[in-house]
Amino acid sequence: MTESNDRKIVIFDTTLRDGEQSPGASMNLAEKMEVAQALVDLGVDVIEAGFPIASPGDFEAVREIAQSVQGSVICGLARCREADIDRAWEAVQHASKHRIHVFLATSAIHREHKLRMGKDEIIQRAIDGVRRAKGYCADVEFSPEDASRTEIDFLTRVVEAAIDAGATTVNIPDTVGYSTPSEMYRVIHALRERVPNIDRAVLSVHCHNDLGLAVANSLAAVEAGAGQIECTINGIGERAGNCSLEEVVMGLRTRNDHYHAHTQIQTRRLVPTSRLVSSVTGIHVQRNKAIVGQNAFAHEAGIHQDGMLKERTTYEIMRPDDVGFAKTDLVLGKHSGRAALMDRARTLGYHLTPEQLDAVFDQFKVLADKKKDIYDGDVASLIEQQMMTVPERWSFESYHVETGTGRTPQVELALRRGEQVVSTTMSGGDGPIAAVFLAIEQLTQTPAVCKDFHVHSVTVGKDAQGESQVVLEHEGQLYRGRGVSTDSVEASAKAFLHAINRIVAIKNHQTPAQTAGTGKE
Repeated sequence: MTESNDRKIVIFDTTLRDGEQSPGASMNLAEKMEVAQALVDLGVDVIEAGFPIASPGDFEAVREIAQSVQGSVICGLARCREADIDRAWEAVQHASKHRIHVFLATSAIHREHKLRMGKDEIIQRAIDGVRRAKGYCADVEFSPEDASRTEIDFLTRVVEAAIDAGATTVNIPDTVGYSTPSEMYRVIHALRERVPNIDRAVLSVHCHNDLGLAVANSLAAVEAGAGQIECTINGIGERAGNCSLEEVVMGLRTRNDHYHAHTQIQTRRLVPTSRLVSSVTGIHVQRNKAIVGQNAFAHEAGIHQDGMLKERTTYEIMRPDDVGFAKTDLVLGKHSGRAALMDRARTLGYHLTPEQLDAVFDQFKVLADKKKDIYDGDVASLIEQQMMTVPERWSFESYHVETGTGRTPQVELALRRGEQVVSTTMSGGDGPIAAVFLAIEQLTQTPAVCKDFHVHSVTVGKDAQGESQVVLEHEGQLYRGRGVSTDSVEASAKAFLHAINRIVAIKNHQTPAQTAGTGKE
């Protein structure tokens, strides 16, 4: 519940831009579109959809999101360069609500070693960049990169000049996660006190988590008067990541008595959105992560369990259902129909086209024949598997492995390529999964090195689905793959094939180019 005098805090989500710069977290166009729609459903005010000039794939993704996704401001990032700003406008111009976000480094270390510019030149470059963006749209954000390490006197000059030039939001990035909460408070407070035109712009913060202080620094900024927080789902981002959206939002909600500020985030969408981003990027959420981690509401210690049974608030400061954890997720059985499946998909936060629903329903019926009860996790896994499909040059057909302690595995593997089924029989590897991987390499003639591999249970019980994720290295690039089956070896084979299909698709230019890092914020 919010009081009438609470301040509204704008939530600026940069999962699709800064979050995607996490190593191995690149998303294709379909995945970005799904995440963008989930962010709208979550109630995010501003979606930074990408850095349009970084690559053709990034430009295409930002443009498609701007044209198709309704409800949030769609923002494109640009350096204070004419070509960047022009490209950003070209990408976001068809959005019903659009923003251009321009940035320029201001700290002494960046001025000397990266830009090799003097203070006056930087101010003029910032003014020119904001003015050019303002010529395209009314909503312009300016970021003095590495602001937290910029001399406060110079920072106030830059901020004042950017607002005079037309910036409606001024963002203060803690680019390398160097600041502390008290320092961040002082910077925001000083800007509010010393910049004469500060009332003409929203003050924002963009905090990185190198010292584990991104959320704390963001909340300190709000306490000092900031009106926008830049953040990502699950806190993903370069290096140690960004401010976690779910943590900062629930911090403001749970301690409304202290911050007297609120957001428009639909908090029951936090867990489904977290799971979607985790699935799409391949970056797992640690079990003990605040708000959305598997253990966030688990109570094992006896004294805690006793207190919880007597009064929930003894050890729980928010309810699991406030953030989207279901009390029970047993939902469907083999006799459930398409309507029930579609309804549950919507509840879980997924938007399925009729074609996607048909494909998921077919897989759902196959799964229902294998296990008695189907849970939310099973449904989400089937949907995500469908969403993450790439053009399937190769698909899994069957396998047979003979192995044992001290024995070299013998594997028979069959794959489908179009209408043709090809097979091989070989020995090798140090276990059944490794043997299957080697056989897939041989059949597809696509050499790859497995850099990461794990399997986990999607739900509970002896008949639970296993979800496998792999990261393959091919010609210096990393490719993710994901597979699901009640058979963990089959799930692993499907994950390996999914990654192989990504390699083939990208080589054949069937998916957007992967975006490059920006080096910003």
